[in-house]
Amino acid sequence: MEIAQKLAILADAAKYDASCASSGAKGRKAGPGGIGSTEGTGICHSYTPDGRCVSLLKILLTNYCIYDCQYCINRRSSDVRRARFKVQEVVDLTLDFYRRNYIEGLFLSSGIIQTPDYTMEALTAVARTLRVEHGFAGYIHLKAIPDASPELLDEAGRWADRLSLNVELPTQENLDRLAPEKQLVQITGAMDRMRDRIAEAKQDAEPRRRLPVFAPAGQSTQMIVGATEATDATILSTASELYNGPRLRRVYYSGFSPIPDASPGLPPIAAPLVREHRLYQADWLMRFYGFGAEELTTAEAPNLDLSIDPKVSWALRNRERFPVDVNTAPREDLLRIPGLGARNVKRILAARRWTHIRTDDLRRLGVPLRRALPFLVAADHRPTLLGLDAVDLRDRIAPKRAQIDLFETATAAAHGEL
Repeated sequence: MEIAQKLAILADAAKYDASCASSGAKGRKAGPGGIGSTEGTGICHSYTPDGRCVSLLKILLTNYCIYDCQYCINRRSSDVRRARFKVQEVVDLTLDFYRRNYIEGLFLSSGIIQTPDYTMEALTAVARTLRVEHGFAGYIHLKAIPDASPELLDEAGRWADRLSLNVELPTQENLDRLAPEKQLVQITGAMDRMRDRIAEAKQDAEPRRRLPVFAPAGQSTQMIVGATEATDATILSTASELYNGPRLRRVYYSGFSPIPDASPGLPPIAAPLVREHRLYQADWLMRFYGFGAEELTTAEAPNLDLSIDPKVSWALRNRERFPVDVNTAPREDLLRIPGLGARNVKRILAARRWTHIRTDDLRRLGVPLRRALPFLVAADHRPTLLGLDAVDLRDRIAPKRAQIDLFETATAAAHGEL
């Protein structure tokens, strides 16, 4: 099979993996005779609207697989066209695409062939060849295989900026039904080992004995949303455990899409994209706003509200905690106000040392006042007595629905305005 044919098959097969963002890598430039560089803020120049990076060479080493995960297009029983790269072919493609300025890094995953160790060795060989033989200093993200030997995972971490292990589904019960060859405890165990190696590599107690760098951009994972009946509460609880235990850098959420010749146990329609979006918003609240997973849903409503963002939904359920005075409240309380982002909270804390914050100040900061004002007190504003208790408060602050004219949409797209 020609390289171009392999590339078409194995690049398309990799599109279902969302966890390919490159942020978090340390800056690195190639030495004499080498090639490439990695910028400290993440190498990608372009992102899709949900944050996925689009400037990595994102491929599978092969889409052959000995596993039969029912949600996977590349499962053993799937009737898809198969292909397999040789190690040197992936190396040559990466270098050739980099020299042409098509890409700035590599995201490499694979189906499991022969054994987990055999596959992990091939993935590691690609990264090792790029780093050692060609002095490649660009970004490399490898998909690790949880039941590969610890020695192979250790070596992979020496050459890759980021390693990731996909849990795919949030509970062992879900895996037993759709991916019986996978064990959640085995996956998280491998994550724990990588966490320890990453922490060890960062220690510098003896400057004369510097430890080799190990996956400096950390590790990530992906969960499929909508393939099972798992609720958002379950998904967020699992994500929280992964942040607090293995200390993952990111958890990615991928909405389930129906696949050809699907198992009868899979839903016949795709999960709504807005559900994936709400999970990303909730994930952001857990990582940067101090929210616990248990706060974002309730026993009566275990799924996130699709019509409003999770922060607004939480505030409406906890009206007794508002209004919050932006001139006196601590940072933790300011972060809970709908419409106030972490950056604006930092600016408010700095500005109020010299002045009293007014609504005009909030407006200049870009705070969406329609959403924020019912929940805060400013120097020139206090919600009315019935404001927080108003029955229609949710309707007043929820995003307005609008019917977009198709002609206007087409015109705007043609002028690059969408």
